[in-house]
This record gives sequence, C-alpha cells and structure tokens, in this order.
Amino acid sequence: MAHFWQAIRSGEWLTAARARDYSLILLGICALAAVGWIALSDGLIDRNGKPIGTDFASFYAAGSLVLDGRAGDVYNMAAHYAREQQIFGAAMPYYGWLYPPIFLLVATPLALMPYLPALAVWQIGTFALYLLVIGRIVRRMRGVAIGPVWLPIAAGFPAVFINLGHGQNGLLGAGLFGAALLALSARPVVSGVLFGLLAYKPQFALVVPVALLAAGQWRTVIATGITVMALVGITSLIFGADLWLAFAASTETSRKLLLEQGDVGFEKLQSVFAAVRMWGGGVPLAYAVQGVVSAAVVCGTAWTWRSAGDRDLKAALLVIATLLASPHVLDYDLVILGLAIAFATSAGFAGGFRDYEISLLAAAWIVPLLARGVAGVTGIPLGLLVLLALYVVTLRRAAWDRAAPAVSAHEIAQA
Repeated sequence: MAHFWQAIRSGEWLTAARARDYSLILLGICALAAVGWIALSDGLIDRNGKPIGTDFASFYAAGSLVLDGRAGDVYNMAAHYAREQQIFGAAMPYYGWLYPPIFLLVATPLALMPYLPALAVWQIGTFALYLLVIGRIVRRMRGVAIGPVWLPIAAGFPAVFINLGHGQNGLLGAGLFGAALLALSARPVVSGVLFGLLAYKPQFALVVPVALLAAGQWRTVIATGITVMALVGITSLIFGADLWLAFAASTETSRKLLLEQGDVGFEKLQSVFAAVRMWGGGVPLAYAVQGVVSAAVVCGTAWTWRSAGDRDLKAALLVIATLLASPHVLDYDLVILGLAIAFATSAGFAGGFRDYEISLLAAAWIVPLLARGVAGVTGIPLGLLVLLALYVVTLRRAAWDRAAPAVSAHEIAQA
C-alpha cells in the first residue's frame, strides 16, 4: 500500500507507453461505438429518437431559418422547434438555440449543405483545429523529445468524444482559446482577435479580460474589444440589430430553465452553482457560493498573471479558472480542459513535476468520462472536484515559482 501511494505521489506509474496505450484503447472503443451507433440509426435519427449530432441539429435549424430570410425566428422557440421538426421529424425533442447572433456566422454557411455533410465538415474541421493547437503546445516543450505520443492522448481525451457526440462547439472554443494563448507573447493583436472570436461563448468571458489587464496586455485587450464590436456590427448589418434584442430577451428564459431549474440536468453541469443546486440548495445560495468561488479564482489568476512566471503555467491556470468561474459549464465544455493539461504538462517538463501533479493531470484527463455518471448516481460532482484540485495545485506551483527568485536573491546576498 505504501508503494501505491508513493507511485500516486510521484506519478511514476504513468509512463509514456501507458498513457499512449490507455488512450489508444479508449479511442478504439469510442470509435467503434460511434460507427455502430451511426450504422444502427434510421436516416438522420439515432436509436434513441434523436438526431445524429444532437445539439448540431439546433445550429443547422437556426442557419436554415436565416437562409430562408427568417433570422428573427431563431430566438422564437416555437418557430425554431418547428424548423427542427420539419428537418428531423415531429417526434424529435427540442434543442434550443442559446447563442448570440455571432454564432450564426458559423451556423448559416453550414446550413447551405445537406445535414450529414454539414455535420461532417463541422466535426472534422473543429477536431482538426483542436489537434493542431494541442500539437503546437506540446511541440514547444523545452528539452523534451515528445514524439508522436501526444496525438492519441489528445485525440483520446474523453471530453472530445462527448463533444463530438453532442455535435457541440467545444472543440472550436478550445482551438480558438489555445491559439489565442499561443499567440499572446509574439502576436498580441492576433491573440486579441482570437479571444474576440470566442464571444459566442459569453459565459467564459469573466476571467480572460482580468488576466490580460493584470498582465498589461493592452494591445490584446484593445484588439479583443475591437473584434467583438466588429462582430456585433457585422451581425447587426447582416441579420438586423433587433436580433440582439431578441437574444438578450432569450437569456432570461435559458437562465431560468437550463441553469436555475436544471432542465438540462444538474449532473451534466460541472459548476459550483450546479453542485449546490444538486445538493438541494436554493438558487440564491447557489449564486452566492458561485460568486465567492468565481471571485477567488479571478483574484488568484490575476495575481499570477501579474508576475513574470512561466507562461505555460499561467495559461493552464487561466483555462482552469475560466471553467470554474462560470455557473454554466457542461461536460462537453471540458474539452478546453485539454489545453490546461497540455500547458501544465509543458510547464512540468520545463521545471519538474511536484508531488501529485502527474496523477492529478491524469485524473483531469479521465474525469469527463466519469463526471456525468458519477454525479447522476451518487450526487458527487467529480468533475468540479477535480477542477478545484487542479486549480489549487497549479496556483500553489505558481506561488512557489514566484517566490523562488526572491529566495535565490536572498541567498546570494547572504553569501
């Protein structure tokens, strides 16, 4: 038993070969399951009576309404649902459109194609972007010959399969977020444009601006603001400014139904807010606890980003904080956690791994596969607990690294 805990502490149990083999096994199982699920489907409808790609049906229906000159109906739930039924059949459940008009710039071109080719382009394109960005992160690892082992680990990350199964946009978000962080030091304006393109997920916008301001990245902040304003202007010209008013009105309904009442399922949400609600806490208490946690992770991240510490470590902390600060984080959103794992691994290879870091990164890799099921059966928010632990360990490492130069300077002075 002592040897077991020593292995967990040191992370020696997770060799590169094991990481590759575990990833390949999971990748193979999920690929076979996906092929079988599609083969058993009836046209566009799977065995559960849902469209293949589930949430992508909402994107496609919204885009098709725009192509018909009915952009104003995108935020009309009855009209949007009627279009989904027209495409997929009257028996399908409703998949709502919850995004700002910015995302119509993506959904509308996809709706020019038949549904299955559009879904394939969406899935393959966003998956390729995610892999490209992860590859860029790991290839920057200093003094490490990483080789091709990163590819099955990144592709086999369970959050990827959850995202692909839902036809969701987490892979796109991970690609844009990671590319923005990679470009930050050398191309701050490009980084700002990429951060601005993430405005289709406004619930993830709490921490990034604070971190950029704390780091004095003014060019990136200005570029982000200009990009967002340009997107608002472009969508207003194309779809009409009233569509933004319709979006603003729709947020109250989505907040009450999906977040506060948990129509989406509290076990699927990976936030502090959802955990409090799942445990029977009221809405005011859930917002209060979420507010405390959000403020804490924002402050910790801002403090870290003010320092001249390891860029990869700061990037990892920002990604984790972005997930923790939002009350509306679904398990497919955890695909951006892959960025944190990659950046934290890079920092570990550069400066050495501390106790439990390797095992915790392994837990973060596997937890999207388990989070929904464990929460549904036991009420334990496993995904949230891993996120909190990873944030604390990463912040602790940042604090140690920040203190190290001061300690070294003191030692030199004493000598």
